[in-house]
Amino acid sequence: MTELRGDERAAYVQRMFGRIAQRYDLMNRLMTVGQDVRWRRELIRNLEIAPNSVVLDLGSGTGDIALEIKRRYPDAMVVASDFTAEMLLVGKERPGGGQISWVMADAMHLPFASECADVVTSGFLLRNVPDVSQTLGEYFRALKPGGRGASIDTTPPHDNWLRPFLNFHLHTVIPALGRLIAGDSEAYTYLPDSTEQFLPAETLAERFRQAGFQGVSFVRRMFGTIGIHWGKKTA
Repeated sequence: MTELRGDERAAYVQRMFGRIAQRYDLMNRLMTVGQDVRWRRELIRNLEIAPNSVVLDLGSGTGDIALEIKRRYPDAMVVASDFTAEMLLVGKERPGGGQISWVMADAMHLPFASECADVVTSGFLLRNVPDVSQTLGEYFRALKPGGRGASIDTTPPHDNWLRPFLNFHLHTVIPALGRLIAGDSEAYTYLPDSTEQFLPAETLAERFRQAGFQGVSFVRRMFGTIGIHWGKKTA
């Protein structure tokens, strides 16, 4: 289904995440052998969050990043935004969920005022949106001058001796886990396919710069299949 474009793609992704919402967190831990927790913490460290910051977490899903930020910075105002209602409902019921504002919204058309946030984050959002540049433009618009934006997302693995093993994990192990744990092999076929068809980490960094971000940097994790990007909206 990765060949879908525009509204068709958005509708497919929304339905898919709605189906897997109840098992989403467990699947993330299994697919990454628990490393997704480390990546989120690394992203948060690079944000330099100050006390009383306003944080928007876009494509928040069940709130992994939003909840971790609130735990570390209890004085921050944290808003978790996603366009899949089922994900938000699961997130609200998680420990600490009552301390976060949950908003159903499309990351390409945010309902938030310009320059309203000190920090904008996302985890595994950008590869699923129809237009990455428009979404990053919304990140930038929502940030105050001096604010920081960051994302975690998958990125195509390099062609090297590890590629056969990564392909086996992506296209055999993950769909099998999806079928056994989430009862949805289609969703967990789409997710690996979207990884391989997404932008390389270097190209995504350039998209951040084109959106207006300065000081853009990134690191690769998980044998090069994960990219953590961040940049700043200068004053």
